[in-house]
Amino acid sequence: MSRRRSVRAGSAALACGLLASLLAGCGQDGNEVDVEVSATASAAPTGSVRDGEVLFTVDGVPDVVGTVATGLDTPWGIDFLPDGRAIVTERDTTRVLLVTPPEVADGKTAGEGEVVEIGRVPETVPRVEAGLLGVAVSPTFATDRQVYLYVCTAEDNRVVRAEISKDDKLGAVEPVLTGIPTGNTHDGGRLAFGPDGFLYVATGEGGDTELAQRKKSLGGKILRITTDGDPAPGNPFDSPVWSLGHRNVQGLAFDSEGSLWASEFGQDDADELNRIIPGENYGWPEVEGSGGPKKFTEPQLTWGTDEASPSGLAYAGGYLWMASLKGERLWRIKAAGGQVSDPAAYFDGKRGGDAASPETGYGRLRTVVRDPDGRLWVSTSNTDGRGKPGDGDDRILLIEP
Repeated sequence: MSRRRSVRAGSAALACGLLASLLAGCGQDGNEVDVEVSATASAAPTGSVRDGEVLFTVDGVPDVVGTVATGLDTPWGIDFLPDGRAIVTERDTTRVLLVTPPEVADGKTAGEGEVVEIGRVPETVPRVEAGLLGVAVSPTFATDRQVYLYVCTAEDNRVVRAEISKDDKLGAVEPVLTGIPTGNTHDGGRLAFGPDGFLYVATGEGGDTELAQRKKSLGGKILRITTDGDPAPGNPFDSPVWSLGHRNVQGLAFDSEGSLWASEFGQDDADELNRIIPGENYGWPEVEGSGGPKKFTEPQLTWGTDEASPSGLAYAGGYLWMASLKGERLWRIKAAGGQVSDPAAYFDGKRGGDAASPETGYGRLRTVVRDPDGRLWVSTSNTDGRGKPGDGDDRILLIEP
């Protein structure tokens, strides 16, 4: 690649596993961008195998193999049912969609998948960045048929759950955790079940920056709760709070070693990728990016806001994959041993080129998730009021990493 960009990284707390001891690192240059990282990370390419059959080799270079769906309206959350179908939320319409993926033959999709509306969440009050946001399918869906949703209401942001009937209808929603601060902007919204079976919830400070530093507030935090909304056992403050000092986290992903990573919007200077350690304070609003007081945990990587404005985050094939809104690109970041290195950008070119080429642009990218076959689903966000919709927008792309 001929592109070259400046990406900043700060020293960070490093660990193997959620509660491991902290380590110190050294600097290294990236391969395709100017970058400083806290230590060398090694992550070999892997493959995707199902029922003993090798589907494809993960080589770290993303290839678009087709389109899952088009004509969507600000798709926000995506998660998969055990049968491979996906639950997709739309922020402003409050629709909950069930998407059947298209068949892949000879490395390409045969048409698009099937999209069916299975219900809406009437409690939602869409406004600017607020609306129906994240979704997480219960780890025990086969027996309880529950999905969890992050909803912005007139009074608060909240986590709710609902049952999906056997004939694919969304049941009535039941509040699980209420009282998360809401606002027109900075609403967080990502949900993810961890390998420990608990639900992790990314929140924003709703525009009230001081909430991020208040341990008793649920705003500007990453939360860790049970499926009934109680603080998970082992939380550092005997509350739902897992970490604090966040501005607006919209990406959560666990790597193969159980490390939790979060992508976070900066304000003017720096967007962040953070390695999340329970009980740690990530500095907002006292510091943005690297270089703050030692009492705050520094980000492992930072970007200028024109290159990122990160939302979704996923882990596949030894890499973290981060979707960027204003940056209009997909970042690939090597991850191993609780460390990250070698960020590289894809899909930041002009629209209308070779649809399979990483040089082709798709506009604002909102969400990236790994499907059961190891491929990535990446949604655009060009109809969210800040983008320039193209033909078929918004869409979900299918990518071999």
